[in-house]
Amino acid sequence: MVRLLKIGTFCAAFSVAATVSFGFDMGEMTTGERQAFRGEIREYLLENPEIIMEAIGVLEAREAAQQADADKRLLSQLHDEIFEDGRSWVGGNPEGDITLVEFMDYRCSYCRRAFHEVEQLLADDTNIRFVLKEFPILGEQSVLAARFAIATRNVAGDDAYKAVHDALIVQRANVTPESLSRLADDLSLDGAQIMAAMDAPEIVEELRANRELAQQLQINGTPSFIIEDEMLRGYLPAAQMQDLIADIRAR
Repeated sequence: MVRLLKIGTFCAAFSVAATVSFGFDMGEMTTGERQAFRGEIREYLLENPEIIMEAIGVLEAREAAQQADADKRLLSQLHDEIFEDGRSWVGGNPEGDITLVEFMDYRCSYCRRAFHEVEQLLADDTNIRFVLKEFPILGEQSVLAARFAIATRNVAGDDAYKAVHDALIVQRANVTPESLSRLADDLSLDGAQIMAAMDAPEIVEELRANRELAQQLQINGTPSFIIEDEMLRGYLPAAQMQDLIADIRAR
């Protein structure tokens, strides 16, 4: 659908550009002249259809470059909230030369795929600082899981948070208070204390701040990644992340 709209836009723009190139105004043409002119354009495009896809490729590359520039400006403006918010869990190498940020949802199937890719990336490259942003957008179970994970971090510390995160991200069963309580027991955590902390104001504020930040960054899906000044909306295999990180380091 997007490409069809772009084709229509291109054809209209091509018609306008042609009138400018030949130095006349279609508004001054008779109905017959306009019809003949449009017929010539149509015939040319039918005989040379490759020009349409070539022009659309140029347009899409230009739009991607404009989006990348806009992303870089946003990332610069919101740098501290993205990379140094003082709340989000930080893993990998906290002193790493590259920071990878992920916005994730425990109920997101692509986040489950990305989890294994990121774990592999961090194992292969021990100079990456990894920041996790809880961004529950897929319903009440997502919110429940995120609240439990953050409450675990606040009550039991970063290592406990990582253990809970790793368990929740691969869990396919429904997230319920009962399942969370069992998970706490399995990890030898104080489930009652964690559950009691789930509605704490600081947790509400953290999730609100993450939603607001995502809106400012035009992130509306998970997973979404930020690697230094590069925005990556959607799932990305570890190999592609490695290539991008290598490019960033080579700058």
